[in-house]
Amino acid sequence: MTALAATALVVSGGSTTASASDVPPRSTHGPCQYTQTPDEPAARRVPLPPDPRHTPSHGTVGVAVRTSQGPLPLSLDRAKAPCTVQSFVHLSRHRFYDRTVCHRLTAYPTLKVLQCGDPTATGEGGPGYEYKDELPVDLPPAPSDPTGVRRLYGRGLLAMANAGPNTNGSQFFVVYGDSALRPNYTVFGTVGAAGLKTLDKIAAAGIEPTTEDPDPVDGTPVLRSELLSVRPSWQARMN
Repeated sequence: MTALAATALVVSGGSTTASASDVPPRSTHGPCQYTQTPDEPAARRVPLPPDPRHTPSHGTVGVAVRTSQGPLPLSLDRAKAPCTVQSFVHLSRHRFYDRTVCHRLTAYPTLKVLQCGDPTATGEGGPGYEYKDELPVDLPPAPSDPTGVRRLYGRGLLAMANAGPNTNGSQFFVVYGDSALRPNYTVFGTVGAAGLKTLDKIAAAGIEPTTEDPDPVDGTPVLRSELLSVRPSWQARMN
């Protein structure tokens, strides 16, 4: 279980083969350095995010998320992860997340999350670019891990899934129950109270059984959980 929990939020993509093109991938020139991934083209066409020299790093951004199972309001924290917030807002404004299905629900004793953000609903889709980690430094040790390696990703946190160091794209996860993970996943906000009710509803319905596993703890949610619209709704101090 512990080993699974340490790797369960990796995005399925992440090819290491050389690009077929000799043209180097384009990258922005600001501090975030959003970089195209030619070997992993965008699941939906979207430009690279803006990358100003002075990336907003204070205040919060509210995001109204309407799902097929209820509201999922988010509060994005620029101080914790300015590049991640900038990318998420950019994708939201380009309607990248609209009409996408949250493809993965986990129900391990120490890993309880819903994973979303892939328009293909396969776990392999992304925005056609990647960017650096902004890893948390203030998460407490996970009580379930006597080694002290894993940290507590508490109920209500919003974080990025990835395919290894500095491979953030569009996939993210929301935590509906305290989870123990290595601190390898960027935390960039929280879920509002109404969103936690929605997550509890999705989690309570369980995970689709398969022929190989009639009682799975990791897989497709029984309740189809579609992000109908994702819109930045308000902003506090920006810089």
